[in-house]
Formats: sequence, C-alpha cells, structure tokens
Amino acid sequence: MAAHRKPKQSPLGGQAVRTAATLALASAATSTLFAGAGHAEPRPTTAQVKAKVDRLYQEAEVATERYNGAEEKADEARASFDRLRDEAARRTQRLNTARAGLGAVAAAQYRSGGLDPAVQLALTSDPDEYLERAALAEKAGDRQAATITAVRRELAAVRQLRAEAEGRLAVLRGHEAELRRQKAAVVGKLRSARTLLARLTAEERARYEAAAAGRDGSGATTGNGTSARNSGANGTTASGGSAPVRADRSSEGERGPVTAPNTRAAEAISFARAQLGKPYVWGATGPSGYDCSGLTQAAWRAAGVSLPRTTYTQINAGARVSRSRLAPGDLVFFYSGISHVGLYIGGGQMIHAPRPGAPIRVAPIDEMPFAGATRVG
Repeated sequence: MAAHRKPKQSPLGGQAVRTAATLALASAATSTLFAGAGHAEPRPTTAQVKAKVDRLYQEAEVATERYNGAEEKADEARASFDRLRDEAARRTQRLNTARAGLGAVAAAQYRSGGLDPAVQLALTSDPDEYLERAALAEKAGDRQAATITAVRRELAAVRQLRAEAEGRLAVLRGHEAELRRQKAAVVGKLRSARTLLARLTAEERARYEAAAAGRDGSGATTGNGTSARNSGANGTTASGGSAPVRADRSSEGERGPVTAPNTRAAEAISFARAQLGKPYVWGATGPSGYDCSGLTQAAWRAAGVSLPRTTYTQINAGARVSRSRLAPGDLVFFYSGISHVGLYIGGGQMIHAPRPGAPIRVAPIDEMPFAGATRVG
C-alpha cells in the first residue's frame, strides 16, 4: 500500500547539501566581484572632466538667468502688493474716520431723545430760532447723507483693494516658489561641478583653474593680452567725450584702436573695464561681483541707460545688429537659449563675467556660440 512506503532518501546527506550550497554561493560572489572589477568605471581624463564641468556651468547659467527673471518678477509683484496694501490702509483710515463721524451723530441723536428733527423744530417757540434750526438741520441731513455715501464708497474700495492685494500676494508666492526652484537648480549644478573637479589631481586642478581664469602657468592672461592690473584704462577723455577704446588682438585679425560710437557707449565700457578681475557671482549685480547680465546691466546703468535684468530680455532692449556691424558698447549674446551676454569693446573682443571660478575678463566673442547682438543707448 502507498501509505506504508518509506520516503525516498536524498543521495546527499544534510551536511553535504549545506556544503554544496556554501560553495555555490562563494562561487557566485567571486564571479560577481571579478565581473564588477572588470567593468569598474575608468577614471575620467582632465579633458573629460573639463567638458562635463563646462556643460554643468552652462546649464547653471541658464538656471541663473531663469532665477534672475523670477527674482525680477517677484520684486515687481512685491512692490505692487505693497502699494495695494498701503492704499488699502489709507482708505481704511478714511473709512474709520467717516464711521466715527456717523457714530457721533447717532450718539447726539440718542442724547437728545431720538426725536425727529421736524418734531424738535415744531416745539421751538421762537420763529426765528425755528427757521435757523431748520436750515441747519437740512444742511446736517445733507452732510450726513453725503457721509453715508462716502462710507459706502470707501468700503467698496477697501474690499476691492484687499481682493487685489490677495491676488497679487498669490502671484508673489508663485514667483518666490519659482525662485526657490531655480536656486536649487543652480546650486545643484555647481555642486556637481565641484564634485567633478575634486576628482582631479592637484596639478590637474591648478591647470584647469588657470585656464578658467584666462591665465597660463605664469599668471599672465591669455587670448587678449590684458590683465586685471591694467584695467584702469577707460574709454572716455577727461572732457567726457568719446575716446578710442583700444582693441586687443582679435580672432578676426582686426587690430588698432576702435572708437566708441558715443559717450554713453564709452562710459559703459569704462565701467566694465573697471570691473575686470572681480569674481563671477551668480545672481549678483555688483559691486563686488556680477553674473553676466548683472555686469552688462550695471555697465549701461553707469551710462544712464536702464536695461532689464536677464539675458533673454536684454536682447530685446535695443535694435538688433548683425555680427558684421558690431560697435563698441553693443551687447553680444551666446547659446541658442540666449543664456550668456557680454559687452562688446571692438576688435572681436568683449568684457564678460564668464562663470564661477572665472573672473570678469576680456575675451574673444568667438569662444562661445554666437546668438545675436543688440545696440542700446
């Protein structure tokens, strides 16, 4: 009978099974270890690190300009909200004053017994006094009616202002949330760039930083022959007129002095030259540091011209000009997303705030993808 059969014994005993399982696991672990070692990520070269870091910095600059735009909109919304709030406070004060006046009239009527003015006049024995009081009562009634109308008008205005202020506050909070998002994006990109740079040796890092700062190993500038120590030269004469702005060696082969087209352009260039060597600081508009659009905005502000805050709004702040017709003082823009701007100084050169770790400097305009130019002032 099946019920009386003995269970089939395994050819391996319990200890043998455990030993086989242990050997199998050890073999699998060893295979995985060697496989992982065989596919370990190779250490990136300096050129690869530089390419990745440059891309991260460019993405950070895009986020920086978005941050600047959000900040500009938040400032506008905040100013509008403050104006609405102040106007609502003034109207509320007028409303309270009018209400207090009506309360005084009501209190006076209560103290007089609450009699109708016509009845009170009828009880007056002196005809002259009756007529005088009647005239005064009529004027008082007119004033009271006008006060009530004013109260209603102020009450409606206050309600409208408060509703507008609440709407503007909601807009402000939206811009502030966008500010936080863009700030997080910038900080994240810069942190990733620092992590990559930390993988370089000290010698590789020194070479990279020297190249980023526009210097060779001796500390001299490269590409344009101008150092921050020579940044005291300006583009205006002592009398305030336009003066030649010396163009450094150009990638287009242009040499010799270039004259700024007008006094304002010369003043903008003069201001920008005075900032050479100052650090790039994202979101900054000076005076100790700038980002790219902060520098061009400050330069033209020094010349008496107000520019918007971001690259993608500055490009629409003047007349577009072709690359072949550039003149000193023009704004030159780069990358398809219009995420970088510099101030053209002639000879194929510009002054710009490149990126974190690279100070404000003179550079050729062909070192980045050219996207357009605008003439202001």
